[in-house]
Amino acid sequence: MVPKSEHPDLLVGFNKADDAGVFRISEDMALVLTLDFFPPIVDDPYQFGQIAAANALSDVYAMGGTPITALNIVCFPEGVMPPDILTNVLKGGNDKIVEAGAVVVGGHSVKDNEIKYGVSVTGLINPKYVITNAGAKAGDRLYLTKPLGTGIITTGIKKNAVSKELTALVIAQMTQLNKKASEAMTNCKASAATDITGFGLLGHAYEMAAASDVSIRFQSDIIPIMPEVKELAEKGMIPGGLNANRDYLKDKADIKSTVEGSIIPILFDPQTSGGLLIAISEDKAELFEQEVRDKKIFALAIGEVLTKTDFSIIVE
Repeated sequence: MVPKSEHPDLLVGFNKADDAGVFRISEDMALVLTLDFFPPIVDDPYQFGQIAAANALSDVYAMGGTPITALNIVCFPEGVMPPDILTNVLKGGNDKIVEAGAVVVGGHSVKDNEIKYGVSVTGLINPKYVITNAGAKAGDRLYLTKPLGTGIITTGIKKNAVSKELTALVIAQMTQLNKKASEAMTNCKASAATDITGFGLLGHAYEMAAASDVSIRFQSDIIPIMPEVKELAEKGMIPGGLNANRDYLKDKADIKSTVEGSIIPILFDPQTSGGLLIAISEDKAELFEQEVRDKKIFALAIGEVLTKTDFSIIVE
């Protein structure tokens, strides 16, 4: 077992599978710290850099923090790929970090057989206003800020089974920052939040439910899904992580028999740079929805938080 760090100023560690760590440096200031990197999921190096950076930045946004600095993490095969591929990956990452209002301060690279890229991001937050995945309360509404399906679509891209139009659409979604969604939830004092990435919607919802000691219920017929995802899943465009997520949650999620079969794999689909899952108290739901409209961003209420039941996750 990995030893757990303890310190009076370590406000959020990894004991509850939160999105980032939070370390207090003064009474009204704390650092939000995260790291993420992975192999390419699209062919274009610049777009890959953008996606990887947006994905890492999302961890800070999920805590309600403001990114300020970033460090690049690179694995690159020597003498196999032209150097301009790496240049374009780094340029894509840099442009997305600048868009977030942060600055790249350096990084580290190693030789490897496969290119990998990601970012270690540091953000700032007031310790009194940290949003974790552990604060969801019975009665909260749950909002999702990006449709599901990126894992299935990018698997289809690798198998040349996806149109140029859908490829462009999924890239646009994965490169979209969660900055405005984070601002909206912070303004409305969200109870809890997490970003939806590798463990899929149900996996990250389970982490929130377990950390908050509640259950979460989703309404399957209103969960937003990207175009053609059902059809791609039926054609076998299933990422390996999807089945791993399903296996992990088999005794933790109660998926009712009335749920449409084609939707079920998508609930476990590992997302890259997915949206935020945000718990908002009922009395602030109208304010949050107005914030979302004002900021012209997507957010859809897809479920609610319940008092703890036999299952952490219920899908109807």
